[in-house]
Amino acid sequence: MKKMPLALLAAIALTSLARAGTVEEDVVQLQHDWEVIRYQTPASEREKRFEALAARAHQIVEAQPQRAEPLVWEGIIVSSWAGEKGGLGALGLVKRAKAIYESAIQIDGKALDGSAYNSLGVLYYKVPGWPVGFGDKKRARELLEQALALNPKGIDPNFFYGEYLLETGQAADAVTYLERALQAPARPGRHVADTGRREEARTLLEKARSSR
Repeated sequence: MKKMPLALLAAIALTSLARAGTVEEDVVQLQHDWEVIRYQTPASEREKRFEALAARAHQIVEAQPQRAEPLVWEGIIVSSWAGEKGGLGALGLVKRAKAIYESAIQIDGKALDGSAYNSLGVLYYKVPGWPVGFGDKKRARELLEQALALNPKGIDPNFFYGEYLLETGQAADAVTYLERALQAPARPGRHVADTGRREEARTLLEKARSSR
């Protein structure tokens, strides 16, 4: 068997490094595009735009199947698409998102500060239970607490745990986590998402305080 020339080996190595570097860039772009659709796009346009973004996210996942980060974002985008679609027609999408998050956790559950655990937990408390869907409040709590353990000061795990507590009749406890969400440190490059999430947290916090 002939030895591969050193110059060719070096070129292959550099190409691999370049491709590895683009994963982070792709994830940042998915984050940005999701934020624009979620918080700055008219409601009437969101479903189609999330559908298109989900297709692009899936292409990135196929190009980097060993990385958890693109999978997490594909799941978030598909979940958001399902949320805009609504009704029983969204059930296939939430099942798809569930499988995507589970795949991400198998690769690296700690990726993106445990976002796959957090997002999967959200599905478990928002989706109807059997026989319509797979919703399970107990499983939701387990997953959300795993996300909090990995990112205790993060805005998203505190917000969604607070929302879960409020929706399960634990308003007093919800206040604590929603307040923590509002106090969470800003995420570099995520100003649009942070601003939108804080608005959502303030709305839920008012509701939780009035429900105690």
